[in-house]
Amino acid sequence: MRHRTRLKLALALLAAPLLPFAAGEAQAQACTPVAQIQPSQLVTAGKLQLAINPTLPPQQFVDSRGELQGINIELGQEIAKRLCLELQFIRMDFPSMIPALQAGRFDGIHTAMFWTEERSRVAYMVPYALQAISVGLPANSSLQVNSPDDLSGKAVVIEVNTYQERWLRSVSEDLVKRGKAPITIRGFTTATEAMSALRAGQGDAAALLDYMAVDMTKRGMIRTVLFRLGGAPSAMAFRQRPVAEAVAAALESMRKDGSYGALFERYGLTPQPADQPFAIRGPGPG
Repeated sequence: MRHRTRLKLALALLAAPLLPFAAGEAQAQACTPVAQIQPSQLVTAGKLQLAINPTLPPQQFVDSRGELQGINIELGQEIAKRLCLELQFIRMDFPSMIPALQAGRFDGIHTAMFWTEERSRVAYMVPYALQAISVGLPANSSLQVNSPDDLSGKAVVIEVNTYQERWLRSVSEDLVKRGKAPITIRGFTTATEAMSALRAGQGDAAALLDYMAVDMTKRGMIRTVLFRLGGAPSAMAFRQRPVAEAVAAALESMRKDGSYGALFERYGLTPQPADQPFAIRGPGPG
C-alpha cells in the first residue's frame, strides 16, 4: 500500500513541472496573428514599439492619472492585439521621431503624422485616417479671419516640422507673390507649447490639426475661424516593410469586422474612405 502511495507521489512530482509549460503553450497557440512578423523584423522580439507625442487630444493625450488616452492609443492597442504582440508606446517630441526611427530605436511612429511624398521616401508609411488644418484665435480675440489671406502680416504659432508648418509656409509664400505681407511663423516643439504661447499673447492665431482645434474650441480655449484647409492622409510610419504590411493587414481586419468604423465614429473623427485599402503608400526608404 505504501509502495503504491509513493509511486503516485513520484508520478505527481514528475508531472508537476509539465503543467506550466503546457498552459503557456496553450496560451501562445490561442493567439493567431492576422499577419506574421518575424522576431528579427522587430527592435525587440514580441513587442511592437511605437513612438507617440501625446499632446493632441482627442487623438492622443495624457489623462489626469498620467495614462495615455485617445483614438490612436486604442487603435495601436487593437493592432498589436491582432498581431499577437505586446504594445509599447514611447513618448517623445515629434521633431526627433523620424531620425530615431531611422536609427532603429523603435518599430514605428503612430502620432497623427500627415503623409507626405518626402516622408514616404524615408519610412514605410500606412495611411489610416484623414486630417486637415484649422486656424484658431484666442477666445477673446477680436481679429476677423475669413480666409488664409487675412493671416497676412499676422503672427501664427505652430508645432515645428509638421504638415501644418509646411502648409502655412506655402500660404505665406503665395501671399508674398501677390504683393502681400508674409505671415510671421512662430514654431514650438509641441502643439501644447504652441497653444500656451498663443494664450500668452505670442501669436495672433494658431494653425492646428482639425481635431485638436475642435477639442480646444469645446473647452473654450480658442475660437476656430477656418476649417478643413489643406488636408492629407494621416499615416503611421515603419522602419521595416513587413511590419508595415502586417499593420495594414490588421487595419483591414478591423475594417472588415466593423471595429475600425465604430472606433472612429465614437471619437467623431474621419476614417479612411472605404474604397481605399490599407496599404503602404509611397516607395519607402531607398
